[in-house]
Amino acid sequence: MTGEGIGLELLMPLMTDIRKVLLPLVWQRHLITNIAEINRRAAIEEVAKRTPDNPCLKGFRVYSQTDEDGIIEEIFRRIGGGKTFIEIGCGDGLENNTHYLLLKGWSGRWIDGDTKSISRIQRNLPNNPGRLRVEKMFIDIENIGSIASDVDFLSLDIDGNDLHILKKFLEAARPKVICVEYNAKFPPPLPISVKYDKAHRWKEDDHMGASLQAFADLLTEYQLVCCGLGGLNAFFVRKEFTSAFSTYPIEVLYQPFRIELFHPHSGHPPSYGFLANELAHH
Repeated sequence: MTGEGIGLELLMPLMTDIRKVLLPLVWQRHLITNIAEINRRAAIEEVAKRTPDNPCLKGFRVYSQTDEDGIIEEIFRRIGGGKTFIEIGCGDGLENNTHYLLLKGWSGRWIDGDTKSISRIQRNLPNNPGRLRVEKMFIDIENIGSIASDVDFLSLDIDGNDLHILKKFLEAARPKVICVEYNAKFPPPLPISVKYDKAHRWKEDDHMGASLQAFADLLTEYQLVCCGLGGLNAFFVRKEFTSAFSTYPIEVLYQPFRIELFHPHSGHPPSYGFLANELAHH
C-alpha cells in the first residue's frame, strides 16, 4: 500500500467525525436564520396593520446594524435631498448608519471615542477629508459644541449621556433628521435617562442612554416618524418637513428590543473595499 493510501485511510475517519460535528451546526444556523426571518415578516405585517405609512416598512440593511439603511433612505426620499451627516459613535465603520450614505455620495464626519475603532478606519480607508473626516473624540457636553453643525442627518449612539449630548448639540445646530439609539427596555410613557456623568462608560447592562419618551420630550421641534424594527434606533424629522409623514402616537411607533430578528447576519461579511475605492476616486 502506498504512503498516499495510508494517508487517506487515516484521514477518512477524521473527516467523518468532522462532518458529524459541522453538519448539525450548519443546520442549526440555517434553522435560526429561518426562524428569525419568519418572526421578522410577522413583525412587519403587524407594523403594516397598525401604521401603514411607517418608514420602518421600507427598512433594509447594507452596513447598518439592523434596518436603518432603508429607513434613512426612505425618510430622505420623502423630504428630498440629503448630502451631509455627522455620526457620533461610528464604531469601526463596518456597521453603522452612514457607511451606505458615503457610497451614495454623501459627505460627513465619523466620531468615536474608541482608539482601536478609529485606528482601524484610518488604516483601511484613504484620507479624504472632503468626503469623510474621521476623529477620535470621547464626546461630552463641554466639547459637543465644537462639532455641532447644521447637517442633514445626525446619528447619535454613545450608550450613555446621549440625551444630554443631544440637548447641547441642538443649542448650536438643527439637523433635518436625527437618529438616536433609545433604551427600549422602558416603553412610553416613561421618560428616563442616565444622569449626566462625563466619565460614564457602558457596562453592557440596562443603565444606558435614554428611553424613547425622554427623547420625544426633548425634541419638541421634531416629530417621531418611526423606530427600527429591532428596537434600537428612533428617527425624528424636523417639523417643517413632516407633511410627508403620517402622525402616529409614540406608543404605537415604539418597538421593543428584538435584535434577534436580524441575526445571524447573512451574506458575505462587510469590508472597507467599496468605500475605500469611493474615497480614493471621489
